[in-house]
Amino acid sequence: MTTPTVKRLPQAEFIALMAMVAATVAFSIDAMLPALPQIGAALSPDDLNRAQLIVTTFMLGMGVGTFFTGPLSDAFGRKPVMIGGAVIYILACVVAWQAQTLEVMLAARVVQGLGAAGPRVVAMALIRDLYSGPDMARILSFVMIVFALVPALAPTLGHYIVLFAGWEAIFVAFIVFSLATTIWLLVRQPETLTPENRRALSFAALGHAVAEMFRHPTARLSILIQTLTFGMLLSMLSSTQQVFDQTFGQGDVFHLWFGGIAIVAASSGFVNARLVVRLGMRAMIKAMYTAQIVITTVMIAVTLATDIYWLAFGAYVFWVLSNFFQAGLTIGNLNALGMEEMGHIAGLAASVIASVSTVGAVLIAVPIALQFDGTPLPMAVGTLILAALSLWLTTMLKRPGEV
Repeated sequence: MTTPTVKRLPQAEFIALMAMVAATVAFSIDAMLPALPQIGAALSPDDLNRAQLIVTTFMLGMGVGTFFTGPLSDAFGRKPVMIGGAVIYILACVVAWQAQTLEVMLAARVVQGLGAAGPRVVAMALIRDLYSGPDMARILSFVMIVFALVPALAPTLGHYIVLFAGWEAIFVAFIVFSLATTIWLLVRQPETLTPENRRALSFAALGHAVAEMFRHPTARLSILIQTLTFGMLLSMLSSTQQVFDQTFGQGDVFHLWFGGIAIVAASSGFVNARLVVRLGMRAMIKAMYTAQIVITTVMIAVTLATDIYWLAFGAYVFWVLSNFFQAGLTIGNLNALGMEEMGHIAGLAASVIASVSTVGAVLIAVPIALQFDGTPLPMAVGTLILAALSLWLTTMLKRPGEV
């Protein structure tokens, strides 16, 4: 709904604030990647692979939190939920900063994810309160440009923080970033959901939305395929620092490689926007999973068949890029297909899709990533299986106007 009576920030300031809020999640994941070897050595020296769980536990908390933050913001307003989530996030950062064991660190990361879900989800609702149609699309496009740049910059920032101040300082950076955003939000952004437009919190409504979506074939398949896709992405993300470091000896410049990959992968949104109207969503999804199967098979073959360093390393870098690119051209389209018949429960449906697919992806990615054996083969084989399943399930997707 549009609430023209609510005072608006100047548009440039509003876009900058929403971009900062949205960037919290990407910053919390990608800035951690260069710190994983140091954290593993400090907190899990007997099993360095377990440091990967720092990525997946954050995603687990965020997935669970996503299920509740939308309905909570509909009941209590946007700002209280966003600020409450930020407070939880900051307190969890303090615990992680002081953690002496990996178990405490992982518990803190789960709570961090729960807190980050508030700003992440509610920011989109706040934008929708104030803007609609082309204006909303324009605002979101600017926000997403900034959001896409964060994965390119965060690993480099994390690398230099660890280099000069140690891994604990990463969490201090998270606290400072979130505090700045939260104070800005508190002082400058008016509440956008007026009391008369709020809806009572109903867990029964959440249950009904979940049941309805899983009864609908297209929504059910969309959630399942998204879960597999996030599983591919998350298993790769969990292990990729180790592969760059231990397999290819590129640990010192990992942040540069990752940043370059992220910048190139950001173009997937522009590619999808140009092609999806002409080709259709289902055709785009099928094409990307087919390409992922081919690229992954080639990467596995190169890894097994050659000792030529740059050939193997080049194949791996291209494969990582293909994972990000594939996600950019499938997840948005899958969301659109899954939401197509859910307009009457759009807010709840969006929470269900994001929450179930994220939590499910964590359950898939953790066992794959923990199989890391010094080569990219475990996650490549996992990706091949997940991409094949995704392609098969995509053949069952139906959409009005498509055959």
